[in-house]
Amino acid sequence: MVDLAQPAAALWTPDLAEPAPRELCTDCGVSRSSDPKQCGQACQFIKPDYKALEQRVHGRVRDPAKPDEAFFGPYQSMLRAAMKQPRQGAQWTGITTRIGERLLETGAVDAVLTMAQDPDDKWKPKPVIVTEAQGMRACRGMRMGYAPLLSLLEPARDAGYKRIAVIGIPCQIYALRQLEQKLGFDKLYVIGTPCSDNTTTESFHQFLDLLSDQPDTITYLEFRADYHVELRFDDGRVKEIPFLLLPISKLPADFFPMTCRTCVDYTNSLADITVGYMGGQGEQWLLVRNQRGRQLLDLLGNEVRLSEPGSAGKRTAPVKGFLKNVELAAGGLPVRGMPNWLRPLMGWLMPKVGPRGLEFARARVEMKAVETVLHLRRQYPQRIKNMVPDHVWALVKPYGLAPRDGERK
Repeated sequence: MVDLAQPAAALWTPDLAEPAPRELCTDCGVSRSSDPKQCGQACQFIKPDYKALEQRVHGRVRDPAKPDEAFFGPYQSMLRAAMKQPRQGAQWTGITTRIGERLLETGAVDAVLTMAQDPDDKWKPKPVIVTEAQGMRACRGMRMGYAPLLSLLEPARDAGYKRIAVIGIPCQIYALRQLEQKLGFDKLYVIGTPCSDNTTTESFHQFLDLLSDQPDTITYLEFRADYHVELRFDDGRVKEIPFLLLPISKLPADFFPMTCRTCVDYTNSLADITVGYMGGQGEQWLLVRNQRGRQLLDLLGNEVRLSEPGSAGKRTAPVKGFLKNVELAAGGLPVRGMPNWLRPLMGWLMPKVGPRGLEFARARVEMKAVETVLHLRRQYPQRIKNMVPDHVWALVKPYGLAPRDGERK
């Protein structure tokens, strides 16, 4: 057993300013900085420019000769991966936090900016500056809710940390990339995790209440690529719920905020390395995007088991079904229109015949692209021209969605 107790010096959180009021905002932390007006330049929900940033960060844009880059962004290599000795308390096997540990152990960075558990709520993220390797243990596991990670950038710089790593989700990393040259760090490593949907911590507790009559005993929740949600409880029990049997219809229509329904970067394409699971077929999924990402993976040495990702099934029908359901939901949560008696059968069948591995990841990216276009057309038609990049229009084209007059630059 690993002792998760942490010395106070291993990680700390500075006092944070209040966020400035913003529309379509995930509170990445930029509005809490000394110059809240930077949001206009940094926010991915205003006028993102992925081509320019991919060129600057990775040295190139998406390569048409590598078809999967249209879905996942630039990468050097794509791998299935797992720590040979999984870390206690990790969401999967602990690759993300182990990379943070190794950066601090080797002295490659002075600090890692990431999320830990709020002392008052185990599901709520708390932004922390980690300065000792053992402090990364407190950052294992999944949190749900808005988290102003980038509010830590100025305090870290002011504390004298010149070499840092940042572990974040796509909306945080896009803003970081827009601002990094202003910040003046000598070295910056970026570990990205995929993110398709977030919600407030308070709303997440409503979801837990629907999944169990003892929600306080749930210690782990994961949406898995085999079409199941896995729950673990403090008494050791494990419960698996097929996606089709989730109580989605009982959630409020705004359970997922409009920011998450209009995000165009599920795979965190501007990170140096993306560590997720959607293409991992039961293991983790790595996209090593540039040479810095290769250095991060190399830090793990023989601690990590690597293999080629697989792919199976066909995504077209599920994506078409998703598109229809989003249209029928009229701005609410898409709920599959099938008889209740059929749901258990389909929940059993989908992991066997539905898209798996990389095909599952492609399906999710296309679903997010479809969702973005449909929700912007309904809620923010004036924004669609600036918010939807060309590569997203290419993803939705096979499903009959094309830019209308005034929807493309």
